[in-house]
This record gives sequence, structure tokens and C-alpha cells, in this order.
Amino acid sequence: MPIKQLPSHLINQIAAGEVVERPSSVIKELIENALDAHATSIVIDIEKGGHKRIRIRDNGGGIPKDELVLALSRHATSKIANLHDLEHVGTLGFRGEALPSIASVSRMTLSSCHQEAEEAWQLSSMEQGSMGEPSPSSHPQGTTIDVYDLFYNVPARRKFMKTERTEYKHIEDVVKKLALSCFHCAIELRHNKKTTLLLSKAETQNESERRIAEITGSAFMSQSHYFDHQEGDFHLYGWIGLPTFSRSQSDMQYFFVNSRIIRDKVTSHGLKQAYRDVLFQGRQPAYVLFFELPPEQVDVNAHPSKHEVRFRQARQVHDFLYRTVYKVIADIRPAQSSDTLPTITNNKPIQENKNSPQQVPLRGLSVSEQLSTYQQLAQPPTKYKRPSPIGHKTNQDQSSFSKASKIFTPPSPEKEQLTMPPLGYAKAQLHNIYILAENESGLIIVDMHAAHERILYERFKSSYQNDAIRSQPLLVPIAIKVSSKEADFAEEYAEMLKQLGFNINRLEKEKLVIRAIPALLRGTDIEMLARDLLADLITQGSSERIRDEIDEILSSLACHQAIRANHELTLDEMNTLLRDMEKTERSGQCNHGRPTWTQMTINDLDKIFKRGQ
Repeated sequence: MPIKQLPSHLINQIAAGEVVERPSSVIKELIENALDAHATSIVIDIEKGGHKRIRIRDNGGGIPKDELVLALSRHATSKIANLHDLEHVGTLGFRGEALPSIASVSRMTLSSCHQEAEEAWQLSSMEQGSMGEPSPSSHPQGTTIDVYDLFYNVPARRKFMKTERTEYKHIEDVVKKLALSCFHCAIELRHNKKTTLLLSKAETQNESERRIAEITGSAFMSQSHYFDHQEGDFHLYGWIGLPTFSRSQSDMQYFFVNSRIIRDKVTSHGLKQAYRDVLFQGRQPAYVLFFELPPEQVDVNAHPSKHEVRFRQARQVHDFLYRTVYKVIADIRPAQSSDTLPTITNNKPIQENKNSPQQVPLRGLSVSEQLSTYQQLAQPPTKYKRPSPIGHKTNQDQSSFSKASKIFTPPSPEKEQLTMPPLGYAKAQLHNIYILAENESGLIIVDMHAAHERILYERFKSSYQNDAIRSQPLLVPIAIKVSSKEADFAEEYAEMLKQLGFNINRLEKEKLVIRAIPALLRGTDIEMLARDLLADLITQGSSERIRDEIDEILSSLACHQAIRANHELTLDEMNTLLRDMEKTERSGQCNHGRPTWTQMTINDLDKIFKRGQ
């Protein structure tokens, strides 16, 4: 068959296969065009889930009469003109493919009134993608695009469309995501002439939170925390769900890069790592986050759908997201109420909490002494006591904290009136499992084992992180067979591996020998760990496996060391535990993600007993 040029309408239909997958794809492209035109109001009308009709009207800048035909031509756009513009894209659309692609697989009418024109004009697509001549129209400033019979001329694609209900759910999901990226724009969605979503313009933070609550549900907003942090060219702000508000799926993770919602492994991994050891097993965090950086540092031209991006400094982006969110979560403590949670202020570095426990570094201990200390810590105590730093032996004569340190006792009524601590004062112990305390709001219930476990774990981590990872030579080196690529990376990252406590040398083209390992990981499957470590280095350029393994050991030790059920505590010891919780990072969850305390307000108790009703 001879080579020949394809007709323009067939080229557009081929392109439509990448841009227009279903009715929701049409909605996405047209709303993005409206937002790029600086619209502050968008009305979307859908009939039969988009099968029959899609109409979008905006009050943006509009299109001049002499550009209407050009607007429906392939690769025609006002947003870029050269390579420099492509590398500095600041708009949602830029490829010039959406309108001609949609017109090639539907019957479409475009009506628009330019902001500097006195009259509106209308243009309709005809058979085989051809355009008629613009005709006068009655239309306010802005643009309306009416799409009928989507995929009427592409039967194969039409067969893949789902039911009306399913397609509408996809449309609603797309509209909600875009609504989160444009608080300045009012949006109304109608299905079969019935309004199903009505979002007014949001110009303040309270109004923005109201819009988020309408989209994600009020439960997310009541259990989320707003922050704003900038570091160099990177600016991250938005709302993160508290660890206690988690999901079984990642369906409530909205991440925007320069107002564009994206799906990216680098960002999702960094954010998930920030929630490590505060989420229950298998649970997913929830967040609505906005990440801003110079346009030239992110490539948005990675895929026609524009959902995927490539960062020029992917490692730096990953670490920035991880550090910021990790610190925000760490600073959320019982000391802050829901309306006074700590924030990272814009253009200022993250401040350390002055009430954080002192970090005593592990110094001058040999490997055997370190391991011996950890093994001693694994023995459960008889009573609650404040943990000693790793590497410092405890005084067995002072097994009870009440004998070892000053007790925090409630102030007497005769003394100067003091503000009640956030977790209040202990009143009783329930079945030697829970602590019942009274604060200004009502009743606090604390799981004493889970709370003490988190306190110990954070102290252990602080002490260990202040000392370098110690390496232990192996009496019998371990030889492992690997691929030549893995061996190359082992040589390239030899210095990094040494910092992680490994001494790995290359014996042959596809053979490595492990001569030293991190001391704390003695007894683990070293060969498997080394392979996983190399796999991480190949795919990500770094690895968190060593830290994860060490934290797992510290978590297990903290669990064994923490006070157990059926241990009776004095009121002084209970109050000391409450004060330690108020000073400890992530004290709202134990190491396994379970909640450590809960609040029942006076109003909650009144409702139970129907007081005042």
C-alpha cells in the first residue's frame, strides 16, 4: 500500500482517541479552557450522562469572530508560540487539540462573545469535521460549547461507554477535582435539568474550606489541618487529614501542581512516607494539597491527558514534600485544639517545639553494648516510668517514676489559677487499661499502653538518630549473585551504602560480597535486604529500607517496654503520662496507627443522657 497523507478529519479522530476517552474527558478539556479564559462562573448541563448532550457556558474573555474557525483547527492555540513558551507553560491547556478532537467525534456548536466585541458569533461543525461560516448569535460575554451525540461517527468507541449513571459519576468526579483547583470560580453542574452540584465562589480560607467540605464531606474538614510552607522555589500549602482520619482507598488524595491535578509516583510516595508509623496497617491518608514551583521546573507535556508530569528535580521535590508534611504531622499534639493547630508559616522555617523531649545522643558505646542496651529495654516494667535515653542504664532502685523524678501534680485550689492542660488531670483508671481524665471540654479517655508505646518509640528514635548508623563486620562475608546492572549500582553508590552501615564490594561482573551490615539489623535476612536496597537505588536513586528496618526494631522494643494492661498506676503516674503525651510528637497514634486517646465533650455526654432535652 503506498504512503499517503491522511485526511484532516481522520487525523483529528485519531487524536481524539488520546484526548477524548469518555464524556468526562470532554468536560475536563472544556472547563480547563474556560479557566484559562479567566472565567469566574461556569455552568455545565448534562443529559443522559453525557451520551446525548454536554453544554458548558462560561463568562470568560470569549473568542473573536475571526478566530472561531481557527479555534477548531488542530494545533491552534493562543497559549504558546515557541519552545520557550512550552517550557514555561502556566495554563491548564496548551496543545491545541481539545476542540478539534471533540468536534471530530460529535456534533458541536461554538458560540462566543469576545470581551471587546459588541455582538456574539456562532460556529457549528459539520460532517467529516468541516466547519460552516460564523453566524450572528445572541450571547453574553463568554463562550458556550454545545456537544451533541458524542461518538456518533465512531461506533467502536461508543460501544465502550458505560451506563448513564456510571458516566455521570465520572463527570461529577472530574468537576469536583477541577473545582478544588479554582476557588475563585463559581461552578454549577446540572444533570437532566436538575442541579446536582452548586459551588459558589470562594475568596477566603473559610469559604474555601466550605467548598472542600461540600466536595470531600464535612468529616474531612473537621479532621484536617491547614498549613502553608515555602522553601526556596517550592511552595506547599493545603489541608492534610489527621492520621485518625484515614481511608481504605486513595480516593481522597487531591494533589495539584501549579493548579493542575496530577497523578505522580514521586509525589504520592513522598506524601505516603510522611504518614509512616502513624497510619493503621493498609490505610491511606487523605489530603487536598497545592504545590507551586517555577513552570520551567516541571514538564507538563508528558501525556495528552496532562495528568502526568515530570519534575526536573524529582529527588528534591520528593524530599521537600516528605519533610514538610512529616513535620506538620509531628507538631500536631494534644496541646493544640482543632482551631489552634500549629501551622508552618509562609517564608519561615519550621520551628522546633520548645516542649519536645531532650535528645540525648548515643555516644561511646560499642556494638555489643548497643545491642545489650536494646535487649534490656525489651523487658516490660512493673510501673509507668519515664524512659531513659538509649545507651544510659536505668537505676533499678528507681523503678517507679514517682521515685525517679519530680511528679506533675494538679495545682491546689488555693494557689494561683492555672490553665488546665489539654489532656486535663487524671481521675481514675478503668480496668487497669484506660486512664480517665477531666479537661475543660469534658472527659478524656487514654489507652495507656498505646500512649506509652508512642512516647518510648519517639524517644528511642531521637536518641538513635543523633548517632550515626554503626556497622558490624561479618565473621563470614556473604556472597550474592546479582545482575550486572545491580553490581554497577552497588559500585556507584558504595559511599551511600557505607553511610547506611553496609560494606559491599564487587567480586565479579555479577557477584557481590557483603562484609559489614548495620549493627542493629543483626539476625535479619541480609541477602534479601541488600537486594531490595539495590532495587530501590535503581528505581528511585535512594532508599528508606534501612531506616524502616531500624524503626521496626525500635517500634517492637517500645511495644515490649510500654506498660501493659492490668498494671495499676497511681494518679501521679497517670498525670505524668498525660504530660508526656502533650510533649511527644505524633502522640495521637501508637506505632501501629491506633488512636491513643479520645475526647468526649460535656455536650456529647448530655446527648447520651438526654439532659436539657
